[in-house]
Amino acid sequence: MDRPLRVFIVDDEPPARMRLRNLLEDCSELLPNEVKGEAGTGAEALAALTSNPVDVVLLDIRMPGMDGIELARRLGELPDPPAVIFITAYDAHAVSAFEVHARDYLLKPVRRDRLIEALSRINPRAAETSDESFFTVNDRGRVLRIGLDEVLYLKAELKYVTLRTRDREFVLDEPLVKAEEAFPFQLLRIHRNCLVNRANLAGFEQQSEDGQWFAILKDSRERLPVSRRQLYVVREFREGR
Repeated sequence: MDRPLRVFIVDDEPPARMRLRNLLEDCSELLPNEVKGEAGTGAEALAALTSNPVDVVLLDIRMPGMDGIELARRLGELPDPPAVIFITAYDAHAVSAFEVHARDYLLKPVRRDRLIEALSRINPRAAETSDESFFTVNDRGRVLRIGLDEVLYLKAELKYVTLRTRDREFVLDEPLVKAEEAFPFQLLRIHRNCLVNRANLAGFEQQSEDGQWFAILKDSRERLPVSRRQLYVVREFREGR
């Protein structure tokens, strides 16, 4: 996709729509985009998008009348359905978002890097990646560089972030969110406290007892839980995205 990403914003609160417009403008250098319109209700959005296709809809969930889940379902029935990214203040609708094939599920207030990550799944070639592909760690009086290709996952536990390779663990001096911002397209968030390296992700499996999904890593027996809010990553993996 060489042209700018065509975006439509749906939120019943005008300040929220304006914030997303500003955020998209901030993203434009890394990921060219064009806001093609906005709506304050699901009915208005459906009417506009039926005759004017776009690439992606940034969609609130809790709205008067037709809510975001129903609108996403209706948009999925269009001849050329747009991708849907839910942007909401609530995390209780993740399973419903998964069922209507949302590409992502972002909580307000949305961070710029998190929005770029989500939009890059619709237009992956438009986003740039980091030139530096390593982490710097302190290890028993030594300063080491751990190549990104060696990393299986990063996990936040209490006050520390653990970097796990196939052979051992290291403690990072930076928060998990900083690692996510440094490598937004290489590291995949599967839980609020865990990022996995996409290159070392083998797949996912579900426990039959409670329906919990777990990430399977290459050359590792560890199984890492996928949170309800991040269930969309399982579907995207299944669909080859």
